[in-house]
Parts: sequence; structure tokens; C-alpha cells
Amino acid sequence: MATFGGDGQDPRMSVDQGRLDHLAYVTPQMRLLHDPNVTFEEYHYYALKTRAEEAALKVEEGGSTGIMQVLFPPKSGPRPIAEPGAQLADDEKHAARRSSVNANLADMATRQAVTSEEWTNASRAFRTATWAACFYLITTDILGPFGVGFSIGTLGWGPGIALFTVFGLMAGYSGYLLWKIFLGLDSYEFPLKNYGDLAFRLYGTGPRYVVNILQSIQLICGVGLIVISNGQAISQVSQFKLCYAICCLIWAIVGFFVGQVRTLAKYGWLANAAIWMNLLIMFISMGVIAHSPPNYAISVLGSAGGATIPADITPDPNTGIYPPVKHYNGLPNPNSLIGSINGLMQGVYAYGGAQLFIEFMAEMKRPRDFIKAMWGAQFFIYACYMVYGCYVYYYQGQYSYQIAYQGVSPYGWQTAGNMLAVISGIIAAGLYGNIGIKVLYNNILMDLANFPPLTTHKGKILWAVIVPIYWSLAFIIAASIPDFFGLVSVVAAFCIIQFCYSFPPILALGYFIKKNAMRSDEGFDPSTGRVTRHDNGMKRWVRGFMSGPWYMNMFNVFYLLGALITAGLGAYAAITGMIEAFENPQLNAFSCTSPLDLAG
Repeated sequence: MATFGGDGQDPRMSVDQGRLDHLAYVTPQMRLLHDPNVTFEEYHYYALKTRAEEAALKVEEGGSTGIMQVLFPPKSGPRPIAEPGAQLADDEKHAARRSSVNANLADMATRQAVTSEEWTNASRAFRTATWAACFYLITTDILGPFGVGFSIGTLGWGPGIALFTVFGLMAGYSGYLLWKIFLGLDSYEFPLKNYGDLAFRLYGTGPRYVVNILQSIQLICGVGLIVISNGQAISQVSQFKLCYAICCLIWAIVGFFVGQVRTLAKYGWLANAAIWMNLLIMFISMGVIAHSPPNYAISVLGSAGGATIPADITPDPNTGIYPPVKHYNGLPNPNSLIGSINGLMQGVYAYGGAQLFIEFMAEMKRPRDFIKAMWGAQFFIYACYMVYGCYVYYYQGQYSYQIAYQGVSPYGWQTAGNMLAVISGIIAAGLYGNIGIKVLYNNILMDLANFPPLTTHKGKILWAVIVPIYWSLAFIIAASIPDFFGLVSVVAAFCIIQFCYSFPPILALGYFIKKNAMRSDEGFDPSTGRVTRHDNGMKRWVRGFMSGPWYMNMFNVFYLLGALITAGLGAYAAITGMIEAFENPQLNAFSCTSPLDLAG
């Protein structure tokens, strides 16, 4: 198993005069899916080879993505990557390629008959997404502007804008780190599939299990959260006349069908639709907010004033008139930081989407293009947050509600916002479910039970069967737990912050130390399978840390410490809020009574 500075002793390798020699070279297709005996040098060699092939392919194809393709991506993605120089009209090569794609390459007996060319062709067939589709996937994954006004309201103008700017930049930096690591470790021979694979190739089997478990918990809770949220929206639209349990169950069943979209390339047009819906909600609510008073009645349920200074939203006992809208330049209530910490965590979570970045790159035709999709999405999201959040806080002040479109007073416009939001929400849930199922499928079913890859005919059938099971499980978990939203806040503190802010610098340290520790006469020889490494241990670690831009390694250490402190604050606020919530009886989603029905 790989360690931080060097790899553990491989039973098929021996140390001889500073050289690691394979006693019998094993080709990539004959390796286990997660083989601890593959060295960093071998991963890196094949990654450089794949990047060079992708660069050559881009030159051969020429052209670029047009503006209309970016704004309105096609429902079907581009054709899979072809082998350089291959003649696609050749029937024999077509048949060989189809055979390699449809073979069960998770089965070692099948892989013994697979050539190196067939192995890489199977990997190419999985990569079809463009950077434009990836832009929409990232935006759909992250964009959530409807709590920004509330967050700025709990922090004040200065701290709110500053923190949203800082977190946006750091989230982009985390994406950059993941992109650099992916390009240096992913290849057609050893394709990276998910976040856990990064941890495995840099730190070993144990960290891979930890990352996969945390990611699976977060994704299934994310699906369940949207199912319950949409159920609450429908119950509110029906004015609580429809059984709450049925309202939630409807969306779980809808997920059975939305989840059948298997590839991220084909999911791009759905993600595109979700973004336009969110923009429409923003524009509608901005117009209504400017021409109507805040929704005073629900301010006690989740407004900025309710979280910081409850007296600011309390009506006059004699006249029943609510206090006028007010703003704060700094923290509204410096003596009580719980409300401000909750607002701070809203800013942290607002950019939380890096847990899906590896899965996005894994299905990209050219992963090198991910960086422009990621930065483009981050700047677009930041602009939406700043414009919309400041606009809401300016007009509604301390009455800024956690879900801004529900903070408008006209019932008709509340309904319009709710209906658009449930549709965009179910698309986002479909994206989380898509990645969640792939994490479980690739790491449990393929790794332990030899299930066929999802590109095969049998794999597609299994996908269709697993999707309803996954969504049913997400609904049952979410519906059976009282104060599920409180639990999700705790999960977010332990998961979202780690994937977006803590794990990237940890992985970057491991990657750059190993990469920079290699000397010019060290590396992997593909003809013999020999790895040359002249030293190991602390000396190699120090050289790797101090080689190259060592100051960036130091920055990553401080970044990691700051992320861990932020995670601690988030966990404290979430657990405190959950304890307070359980002081009162809580309903679950198996009840016909909606938690939003104050009269019930």
C-alpha cells in the first residue's frame, strides 16, 4: 500500500542498488481495479502519455465549441474518443472496439484475453463530455443563490461580501488543485473514476475507504434533502391539503425516471435547463421583492433577524406593526455569534461542489479543458451570489429569509418560485444520485462482486434496476429521521467542507511531494516495468516538499489548517442547532402533517 513519501514493499519488486525491479511485469489490463502494487511513477508515466495523446487529438480535430453549443448543448454528447489515426470506417476495428466496450472488464478471466489496445479503447468510450457540458454540470452542482441574502444579513455588509469573495476564490483554488492532480494521475490505462481513487493513488487503501464512505453519505443525504424540500414546497403550494408523506413520495418516484440518464454528457442539457430555471426564479423574485413588503409572517421560521437579533423582527405588541427594514455594516450581534456562524457556513456551503469534480473530469473527452469550465462556472456563480444576495438584503434587510423566493409576500409568486425550484431541484438531485450510484457501483459492485462496467449492455440494465433502489433508500432515510435538515447540516460540516476545502490541499501535498521528489534519472520504464528510485523515507519527503514552488506547499499547509478550523466551527453550529431543535417535538416525512403548517 502506498505511503506518504514512498511506496511500501511490493512482493513483485526488489531493491537492488537503488532500483526497484519488477520480477514479472504486469500490464495495466491485468492489474486489479485498485491494485496497491502500482507505483506513483507508473500512474504518472501513463498520465503524461494520455495527455499527449489528447493534445494530438485536439490538433487533428481542430475547431472549437461555438457560442450556441455552449448556451444550448445538444441532448446527445459527442462521439467517444477514437484511437489516434484509427479509420472509423474500418468494420474490423469497429467490431473490435465494440467487443472491448461490451466485455466485462471487471472480470479478471475476461481481461486475460483483452489486448492493450482494447483496454484503452474501453476507457476512451467512457469519455464523451465536453467542457461546455461540464460548465453546466458544475453550475447546477454548486449554484444556490437563494440563501445568500440571509447569509449577508447574519454577517452584515462588510463581512458578508468579503467572506463570499474569499470562499469563492478558495473554492476555485481547490478545483485547480484537483485538476492538476487529475491530469498527473489519470490515464486510459489507469482511469480515475472518483474522488476516492485520488486518495488511493496518493495515500493508500484506508484513505480511499474513508473518502468513499463520506462521499456516499453526503450524496445520498443530498438526494434525500431535495426530496424532502420539494415535498415541503408542494405541501405549501397545496396549502397543506395534500398529505405531506405523499408530497415527498411523489418526488422520490420522479427520481426513478430522472435517474435513468446514465452519462454526464447526456445530462448536460438537463443541467442547462436547471440553470435557466434558477435564473428565472432570481429575476421573478427580484421584481416582486422590489414592489412588495417582506413576508413578515414567516420571518420567525428562518430570517436573518431571527438568527441574530429576534427583537428586529418582533411586531409592536400594541399596533402589530413590524419594525422597518434595517441593515448592518458589521456583525449585527457581536455578543451572540451562533447566528453569524450559521450565516458564515451558508457562505462555505454555497461553493461546495468539489466532491463531484473528479467524476466530471473522468467523463470528459479532454480533461485539460476542465479548468476553463470550472473557473467560468465559479465566476458566474459568484456574480449571481453578489448581485442577488445584495439585492435581497438591500430590500428586505433583517427579514431576508433562508429561501429568498419564499420570503416574498404575494402567495401567487411564492407558488411560482416553489414550482420552478422543485423542477430545478429534482434535476440537481438526479445529478447527485448519478454520481452516488457510480461511486457505489465502481467501488463495491465492480470491485468486490465483479459486476460489468456501466458501458456494457448488462451494466446499463443493472443501472436501470439500481436507480429506483437508490432513490427509495434516500427517501426512506430522509423521511424516517426527525429534523432531517439538522442532520444534513451536521453531515455538510463533516463532508462538504472536507471535499471542497480540506481534502484538496492534503491531496496536493501528497501529489507534489511525490512528483517533485523524482529526479531526472528516476521513473517508470514501460518496456520492462522497472521503477527507478534512488532513495526513500524522510530524505525523499523533504526533497519533494522543498523542490519546485515550495512556498505553495507551505500555503497548502496553512490552507488545510484554516479549512479544518472552519469545519470545526460548522460542526459546532450544526450540532448546537440540532440539539435546540430536538428540545421541541419533531415531525418526520411519514406523517400527513407538514412541518411548515403552523396551524397543525
